[in-house]
Amino acid sequence: MFLMLTGVSFAQITVKSVKGLPFLSLRGERSFQSIDLTMDNLGDSVEVTIFVDGAPPLTVGVGRGNHDIEAYAPETAKAREARFRVSVGQQTLYKGQVSLQPVRKMTVYILPHSHNDIGYTEIQTNVERKQMNNLLTGIDYAEKTKSYPAGARFVWNLEGVYAADLFLNRMNDQQRKRFVEAVHDGGVALNGMYVNTLTGICGPEELLQLFHRGTEVASLCGTPVDAAMISDVPGYTWGTVTAMAQAGIKYFSVAPNYFDRIGDILVQCEDKPFYWIGPNGKDKVLVWIPYRGYALSHGMPEGLTRKFVSQYIAELDRKQFKYDISYIRWSGHGDNATPDMTICDFVKDWNTTYTWPRFIISSTSTAFKAFEDRYASEIPQEKGDWTGYWEDGTGSSAFETAENRATSARMSQGEALWVMKNLSGFPSDTDRDAWRNVILYSEHTWGADVSVTRPLSQKTMEQWIIKKSYATNADSLSRQLLSDALDQGSVAPGNSVDVFNTHSWSTSGVVLVPRELSSAGDLVKDAAGQVLTSQRLSTGELAFMVSEVPPFASRRYTISAGSSAPDATPALKVSDHSLENDQITVGVDPSTGNITSLKKMGVSNEFVDNDSTGGLNEYLFLQGSNLADIQHSGVAKITVKEQGPLVVALQVVSDAPGAANYVREYRLVKGADFVAIKDVLDKLPAELDPHPGDYPWANLHGKESLNVGFPFHVDQGQMRLEIPMGIMQPEKDQIPGSCKNWLEVGNWADVSNQDLGVTWVTLDAPLVEVGGITATLLGGQSNPNVWRKHIDPTQKLYSWALNNHWETNYRAYQDGIITFRYILRPHGAFDALSASTFAIDQSQPLIVAAASGDGVSQPRLRLSNQRVIVLSLRPSLDGKAWMVTLYNPGARDESTGLLWSGAVGAVHISNTGEGVLAPAGDQISVAGQGVVTVRVEKS
Repeated sequence: MFLMLTGVSFAQITVKSVKGLPFLSLRGERSFQSIDLTMDNLGDSVEVTIFVDGAPPLTVGVGRGNHDIEAYAPETAKAREARFRVSVGQQTLYKGQVSLQPVRKMTVYILPHSHNDIGYTEIQTNVERKQMNNLLTGIDYAEKTKSYPAGARFVWNLEGVYAADLFLNRMNDQQRKRFVEAVHDGGVALNGMYVNTLTGICGPEELLQLFHRGTEVASLCGTPVDAAMISDVPGYTWGTVTAMAQAGIKYFSVAPNYFDRIGDILVQCEDKPFYWIGPNGKDKVLVWIPYRGYALSHGMPEGLTRKFVSQYIAELDRKQFKYDISYIRWSGHGDNATPDMTICDFVKDWNTTYTWPRFIISSTSTAFKAFEDRYASEIPQEKGDWTGYWEDGTGSSAFETAENRATSARMSQGEALWVMKNLSGFPSDTDRDAWRNVILYSEHTWGADVSVTRPLSQKTMEQWIIKKSYATNADSLSRQLLSDALDQGSVAPGNSVDVFNTHSWSTSGVVLVPRELSSAGDLVKDAAGQVLTSQRLSTGELAFMVSEVPPFASRRYTISAGSSAPDATPALKVSDHSLENDQITVGVDPSTGNITSLKKMGVSNEFVDNDSTGGLNEYLFLQGSNLADIQHSGVAKITVKEQGPLVVALQVVSDAPGAANYVREYRLVKGADFVAIKDVLDKLPAELDPHPGDYPWANLHGKESLNVGFPFHVDQGQMRLEIPMGIMQPEKDQIPGSCKNWLEVGNWADVSNQDLGVTWVTLDAPLVEVGGITATLLGGQSNPNVWRKHIDPTQKLYSWALNNHWETNYRAYQDGIITFRYILRPHGAFDALSASTFAIDQSQPLIVAAASGDGVSQPRLRLSNQRVIVLSLRPSLDGKAWMVTLYNPGARDESTGLLWSGAVGAVHISNTGEGVLAPAGDQISVAGQGVVTVRVEKS
């Protein structure tokens, strides 16, 4: 389509180039395609006439200077050479041919929005004001352009529900009314995700809550929300599909950063729309990454132009883009940018001038629905985890990341208690605010743009204080929600405690009673007066064993002076270097303090790979990226911390690089088939940029990471990772564009063959490497070729506990006490249900509280099929119902009934919005790795 000319001069006019353009227009009743001629005139103004075969002559005035002249040729249905000549009067300046291709009848949708960075370039409070003002401006622009031709009216896409939430909470009644009306008439478009979230670190209910506020705002506006946007963030956990399906989201506009630490996500996925199939094989969402992600407009200060249109169509052709519907994001000029109404005049003028390509300003939903309506049968499918890249930065604030994980788990337990105790007056505002803070911590903007180059600057410190407060506030609110449920009811007489099981299966285990609740003594009896095995721990807590606390119920125990009777058959042993009960044995290396032996009674296998590593729970500290520089903890000092009869524990104290102090604890409980590990690190701060503002130094220097090694010995073992509402196998269950240098995990991983395996639970650290230490990419990384492309089968797992590898946004250093807890459970053949319930028991343990009222003697809810579990049990926010989230961890479809201890009303299949979709019936079907939300009306 492009022909470079040697240049012919007449009256100081030079024809520089001629090329066909991918534009069609009507001239009269005929369709013509455009030709671009570039001329230089060094002399006086003159009239030039352009003749093209089949087209009327075109005469234009050419003044001094450079000119782009648009000529026309009849529309062609196939590639051809068109003859043309350029004349001044009777004198021919040039004659030749230009290559013409058929013009694609392309419709390009434009999605205006502002990228929400909650912080980064400025403090979070300023961003809040900006985004509320942007919404007001967007409403104004939509109203001003309401009379524009179809497709040219301004539509303000709210990238997330965050700005709408702020607006509805802070603006006056008139402004709120304008917002609702703007959404209702299409001038403002809702997108269902709350903020641009690092989905890989979300727990199951947090991921569901990520879309909950969107359903509320949609209901307020009387407009369903079936689309979501995410910007900047590359990679998303597989459970996102499940969460979207529960919220009614069908369309997902994904627009990552276009250069930094994004792996090969754009190489693999840009302008390659596909249906992303959820873990259950049934849920799906249409996903599409547009050209240059969300930031296309950032590099176009001149706005949309004819030149851009030509280049964009050429780019689609280069990619062999096979569809005639496309879309771009338009996020203004910078992050948190103001709305840009100039696109409306561009589209109005363009669509008046040209018939193709055609531009339409729209919502995400409108664009994606148009595409799906036309191409649904041609859209490819991908099933698997789209493993995230930017979650690695959460390891730069490991303490707060662990705190937020614990909060998410505590919220689930607190909500369940309100239902179990059948309490009225559920504090829905507290619940909303707590989840909002949990989500804001998981939002991708961690800190200032100068967080690494100027880590001690006011800008960096102020933004980190606010970011940290999200985790701190969520923690406080979750504890309030829990205590408010526990404190209701008259205090029971005597020194008694209630132990609550907030799960849908019976649970046994050791309960730790704080010193202040157990000051009466060490003798524990159950309701029948039977004396239970108990032990006063070195921490001052009283430990006792409870057995088979029923689902969603409690049991009461009394504490009095005395101690438990001696165990006639002690099955618990501890020495300086080993722990043993009737289920497992644990051996600890006397020099390193690492676990060098893990065996299960009756199973002929050593679960520790000692051939090429230092054992399990090995401290691997790396400054920089050279694996040869890995440092280990020093010589271990091992002492017996707990000696039974219920709990035994070893304490391991070592020097450790990067730490002022490093203490490990290995704990084993009588009759338990697992060993609990607690690593407590007094972290020293990393080296900071010696010359604040020195980017080259900050990009590559002062970098550190802590990896904790867990090399398992399971012959031919397959590795599985739990993710929110799903299970994935590295490599096998990763779609193109996924990160493989590190992966995110929920509560557990498992390495198993057909006969045996080991489940590994992580309570605090969500990042893992598989097969080796592969998270060694420091600072800015724009080359897609440097990223790991394949994961071989492996039984080696590494917890990537903390790091400061980024050059911006995330923290440059962290210090103070940080705790990492892991649990190892050797087992027989792998069972997804067993792994899931075991891990949930660890992250949401039995709750002990001062006894009050009558307790919950009967299970508030039981499931008729124990292959299905309850992920969440909570009051509806309207106070009229109980909401039950069912999950099937297995691969096979299951059905279950809900068995309540008291009268309930109608039962319906529901969704994240807590609405009524369909009657549930006596048996509720739950697909393998599927989720079903149920609404149960109060009687």
